Amino acid sequence: MSEMLSTLAQPCRHQEEIKKSRFLALAAPVESPEQALAFLREVADPVATHNCWAYRIGQDYRFNDDGEPGGTAGRPILQAIEGQDMDRVVVVVTRWYGGIKLGAGGLVRAYGGTAAECLRRAGRVPIVAMARLVVHCDFAELALLKARLKDLQAEIENEAFGADGVELLLRLPDSHVAEAQLRISDISRGRSIANRLE
Repeated sequence: MSEMLSTLAQPCRHQEEIKKSRFLALAAPVESPEQALAFLREVADPVATHNCWAYRIGQDYRFNDDGEPGGTAGRPILQAIEGQDMDRVVVVVTRWYGGIKLGAGGLVRAYGGTAAECLRRAGRVPIVAMARLVVHCDFAELALLKARLKDLQAEIENEAFGADGVELLLRLPDSHVAEAQLRISDISRGRSIANRLE
């Protein structure tokens, strides 16, 4: 796996006919296994011969041969995702059987190849490593702090108001953490320290 993974910019599709069988690959960006399985339910064709699929979301992955011989469909689809350095992606390859058996090697090439071609043609966006920071600041500094962190692509996931100020939970690109910590320290004249959450 290369260090720069990407995900799909939007859902995509690719269709091939192989020895009279029709293979349709549908792929989509997903953030969770639940989303991946919801996409599968949405696109699987109940009258097709097989709806084989795989997803990878970080360390989390699953694949399914949906009745094809073990290892000939789901795993090659997963390998196509990994081979394209993709992450947070689900791919469903639906097959309508055309009467000619492909054999195990032929199935691996058909499922893996259709999935890979679908992903190869797709628009992609790099996945940015994100970090979380927790910071406590005075009420008076809150507005300025928010304004100064906006251009670092910091999102506020949570703000908790206490008697002595506000605790913010920030999510921002990993590469902006040091600069964010510097700005927070600046604005609060050293009183507020942003700690990284692992």
